[in-house]
Amino acid sequence: FGIFAGFASQGALATHDDPTKASRPFDKNRNGIVVAEGGCIYTLERLEDAKARRARIYGEIIGYAINTDATDFVLPNPERQAQCMNMALNRACIAPRDVDIVSTHATGTGMGDALECDAVRRVFGESDKTFINNAKSFIGHTMGAAGALELGGNLPAFEDRVVHPTINLDDLDPECEIPGLVSNEPREIDKVDYILNNSFGMLGINSAVVIKRV
Repeated sequence: FGIFAGFASQGALATHDDPTKASRPFDKNRNGIVVAEGGCIYTLERLEDAKARRARIYGEIIGYAINTDATDFVLPNPERQAQCMNMALNRACIAPRDVDIVSTHATGTGMGDALECDAVRRVFGESDKTFINNAKSFIGHTMGAAGALELGGNLPAFEDRVVHPTINLDDLDPECEIPGLVSNEPREIDKVDYILNNSFGMLGINSAVVIKRV
């Protein structure tokens, strides 16, 4: 109850006549988050060990970064979000143009989505070689499980090369317009070698992880 009450007091909970369309990141008429439940667990081990036992490997973590901006209790800071993504890419020793899919954190709030899109544009520019999507449009915001679940939604793309879309995107907000944004229908692309997964939280906590196809 406390979670719902807290978000309700901020006017941050989504409303829609059709509940299946309530979660609509990047849409001009978005009006908040859909609180959801879920969980996700990964098994992590050294790559050489996994290969030695012939495990099925879903991906290799090659870079990650965490930073905080502490400039606002709720609103993100796009400069620091961009810095977080760039730090993860630098640790992965790849360039922004190498990334095939960016899984956004966008929750469906007015300012939050627009500011993250600003950060994504700062890192990836006008490149149409990187494809952008969002999983919360399907599953809502699972709070602490969000980053893990949303990455899980993109890992199959290493095998089938299909980028899942952002759904419920009926009227794209001009402030959320990003080259490569996949909306409403999945898109098959030539290759998927690298995925960058964003997960941003309140109090300015930013994180990004880069996964490589093995």
